[in-house]
Amino acid sequence: MLNPFVEFFAAILQIYLICVITWTIISTLISFRIINGFQPFVQRLMYALDKLCEPVMRPIRKFVPDLGGLDISPVIVILLITLIQNILYTYFYNL
Repeated sequence: MLNPFVEFFAAILQIYLICVITWTIISTLISFRIINGFQPFVQRLMYALDKLCEPVMRPIRKFVPDLGGLDISPVIVILLITLIQNILYTYFYNL
């Protein structure tokens, strides 16, 4: 039987995963100047995504070595979220 709390927590993790991927794609497009970062919609979107993603990525950036302009903290966050989801489903549903 499905546990609604586990499903809710998994859904929250999935939404956060989508936010991290969106933040990564948009910030890459802005840095390559494909998207104009001075547009009001883009600024508001990046402000909201920064407020969501930055508190999780900031501690990871302290431990990850500098790779010369390449930020791999989103990759680590994505892997951690996937790991938490897998552990959650394995522990509660014995898959």
